[in-house]
Amino acid sequence: MTENKIITELVDVPGKSEFMVKAERVVKSYGQNTVLKDINIEVKRGEVMCLVGPSGSGKSTFLRCINHLESIDGGRLYVDGEIVGYRQKGEKLYELKPKEAAAQRRDIGMVFQRFNLFPHMTVLENVTHAPIKVRKQNKAKAIERAKELIDRVGLSAKLNSYPAQLSGGQQQRVAIARALAMEPKLMLFDEPTSALDPELVGEVLDVMKALAKSGMTMVVVTHEMGFAKEVGDSLVFMDGGVVVEAGDPRQVLDNPQHERTKAFLSKVF
Repeated sequence: MTENKIITELVDVPGKSEFMVKAERVVKSYGQNTVLKDINIEVKRGEVMCLVGPSGSGKSTFLRCINHLESIDGGRLYVDGEIVGYRQKGEKLYELKPKEAAAQRRDIGMVFQRFNLFPHMTVLENVTHAPIKVRKQNKAKAIERAKELIDRVGLSAKLNSYPAQLSGGQQQRVAIARALAMEPKLMLFDEPTSALDPELVGEVLDVMKALAKSGMTMVVVTHEMGFAKEVGDSLVFMDGGVVVEAGDPRQVLDNPQHERTKAFLSKVF
């Protein structure tokens, strides 16, 4: 995508607000297939928002738009009061250059379905790599911080282990520690337990619960309805690229108002 791609007329850009994430009429298309249709979502600072819905509903695409791994085709997306992936020039929005977008992305941590660890690096090396190479942290300081985070996810005994020597749950916990090492203000989780054996799911969810209690703002795409009910401050049910229903997780899950939500949840519970 070139810098001169104009996606929308620019309106007044908000300053820092109570919202860590704010989506206004966000549209995303792949060719003729529109996968996000006028998405309006707000995530308050310190809030845990859970995105649920069937496969292909647009949840993961929306998550990737938040840190500009996917560019949007309409509307606007803000993180911490700043437009994601675009800048103002006159009265238009223009997409940032890749290096500028990458710099903006440093403050947003993301944990994927697959762990994406560097197989040739130890646990400690995986966690210290980005702070040293990207944030240019002092090596000793990065190692000290990494050890704290690895301990936080319960893997102090695995500092010098390689990913192939870890279980899936352990690898995902390392992936969380690696994301936290960049000191993000927002954490995104894209179905972080879907690739795990059932008996390993709990250990990853426990780390996420502790992270939520610490006050980290989190947006979580998940099929773990128990987690959403226990930890989530808000829940959004998506289907067909639109927000069908949103609200308090306990209210939406226990008493859904929309027929499509009821049908989906009847197959999940």
